[in-house]
Amino acid sequence: MIAKSKLSKTGFGILLMITTMFFFSVMDSMAKEVANRTDTVVAIWARYAGQTVVVAVLVAPRMKSVLKTGYPGLQLLRSIFLLIATTFFFFGFVSIGLANAAAIMSLNPVLITLGAALILGERFGVRRAIGVGAALIGAIIIIRPGSEVFSRDAMLPLCATVAYSGYAITTRFVGRDEDPWTSLLYTAAFGALVLSAIVPFFWVRPDFTAAVLMMCLGSVGAIGHFCLIRALMIAEASAIAPFSYVGLIFAIFWGMVLFGEYPDAFTYLGALVIVIAGIYVWHRESRTARSN
Repeated sequence: MIAKSKLSKTGFGILLMITTMFFFSVMDSMAKEVANRTDTVVAIWARYAGQTVVVAVLVAPRMKSVLKTGYPGLQLLRSIFLLIATTFFFFGFVSIGLANAAAIMSLNPVLITLGAALILGERFGVRRAIGVGAALIGAIIIIRPGSEVFSRDAMLPLCATVAYSGYAITTRFVGRDEDPWTSLLYTAAFGALVLSAIVPFFWVRPDFTAAVLMMCLGSVGAIGHFCLIRALMIAEASAIAPFSYVGLIFAIFWGMVLFGEYPDAFTYLGALVIVIAGIYVWHRESRTARSN
């Protein structure tokens, strides 16, 4: 029964991670369009302000209990990590495109998996090592160090990768005891507070399309982050981290459909390697759990 429970939690965590990456890719696409029509800082502010409103409305009947946290310091650290990651990544994909920025950001599962093993004491077996290593090879095929993808602007999503990995690891630690709505509210509110003080200096009046997208950004971001927090609460970070590579596939798709950003053959090859690596990890984890 215990083994079956672990299988259920790991499988559901993987599904939640894939769902997370889908909503994040939609949010990023909307934010890119808002940034193109207004300013990148305005897009980041809309993302945080909107999520704060959405979450506050949903938890209003039990706001007192949601605001209670046993980890005030870590909640602040989580919020700082996420704000840094969001800011650098948004500026990154505005500069080098969704697919290229996502390709560089796809390095974060390696950092999350290693960090979870070193800091949280999670197991790092051969199957996970193979899956992460293969996915990393796929990411390197896409990035191709020395190519134009690794330009000066590429440092932006690279910094976002490090910050996001810190966010994921602290979320996993806090999520063992904390209500997911608590974590969701604190990260949103912190970002909204900081950006509300900054956005007046970058304000560009949005047109109708940008205004609608700004109103939707918060809801999409809230759904994505809720799924991520739940995934990190129920499954080990090292088990589900490789599936964040799926976000690269989504980014390539939205980049082509919405912004006319067509990746080259190396991007497709790397994406294929990443998908195969993810399927391998899922298959092996499920097979092992069933045999136990």
